[in-house]
Amino acid sequence: MNTRPPIESPSEQAALSVAFNHDSSRFAVGLDTGFRILLAATCQIQTARVLNAGLGLVQMMGNANYLALVGGGRSPRFPQNKVIIWDDSKGKVAFEIATLTAVCGVQITKTRVAVVQQNSVRLYAFEKPPRPVAKYETTDNPLGLCCLTDKYLVFPGRTPGHVQVVQLSTDSVSILPAHSSSLRALQLSADGELLATASEKGTLVRIFATGSCAKLAERRRGSENATIFSLRFSPSGSMLACTSDKGNLHIFDVPNLRRPMSVAARPTRSISPSAGANPNADPTNKWGFLSNIPFGPFSDVYSFTSAPFDTGSEPLQNQHNMRRLSDNAVLGTTRPVKGVIGWIDETSLLVVGAGQKARWEKFVLQEGEDGRYVLVREGWKGYLGN
Repeated sequence: MNTRPPIESPSEQAALSVAFNHDSSRFAVGLDTGFRILLAATCQIQTARVLNAGLGLVQMMGNANYLALVGGGRSPRFPQNKVIIWDDSKGKVAFEIATLTAVCGVQITKTRVAVVQQNSVRLYAFEKPPRPVAKYETTDNPLGLCCLTDKYLVFPGRTPGHVQVVQLSTDSVSILPAHSSSLRALQLSADGELLATASEKGTLVRIFATGSCAKLAERRRGSENATIFSLRFSPSGSMLACTSDKGNLHIFDVPNLRRPMSVAARPTRSISPSAGANPNADPTNKWGFLSNIPFGPFSDVYSFTSAPFDTGSEPLQNQHNMRRLSDNAVLGTTRPVKGVIGWIDETSLLVVGAGQKARWEKFVLQEGEDGRYVLVREGWKGYLGN
């Protein structure tokens, strides 16, 4: 007798993927029956399309009517080696991009489409038919890590832990040795001028200037290894949010040496009395005067506030298994993505997860009694029941 429980009940609907658009005003959900687009601030359905089969990736082109679709789930709507550009205003396929191997990720703008495979990134002009522009080799990239803006294309390098930064106006490629172990997360700021990275260790988050590839800051999430789920800059670029499998949403300060922010651009943390008379004392460093030791072990800067979020009950997919299954796994059949971050404004942000218990959570930054800002969960909703 087979007593093993089913991985997923056939009668329950599940979100196979979730992704915000460029300004986090909407998010797209890939389902085993089609896709939905929801208004981020209210978690209300804006568009729902029934395709009678699964989508493992749904990526929006900003606020335009075009989406990039990749089949996934138990019954994929499209082959794994095709990216479908969908014109939702007409409700039909605009064009498609076929590759020799499975697609791991896709990014789309009004002028370009980046298709991510296990060991390469292919760039196409957004034309009908699509015109190949460039191909870049990468190290193993089963997570499909890639960022695309009008100015930059960013993805893993040929060496684990390295990042390739392509300046699209000149086609110049810069190699950035961001980490010593494989990358887990990449994210560009809204203007593309800042880049945040995290490795599979998940203890440190590093921030770079995209144009010069200079390291601007290093922030410590924690001392124990963790799987980073998501990184996202605030609209102004003055803060960076991070989620991981530890179940915490962290907010870090971001220095911006090239473009000083106005006082009103973001919440300003007051220096508490415990910081002493030193105006440069950083309240996010918990080691006090020991942090003044140059290059010492106590100089790490932690998040200035954090709060727990829902990680769901699906089993975790560790990095070893991710590598082992990367050649055969179908999108939407491994551990559902969790902790995807989107900022509504400078003081409000969302965390959204996929899976059967797909949840939308809203957090706000509020000033606490000690003058410092704290992160408070304002509400949550299971969006599959809409």
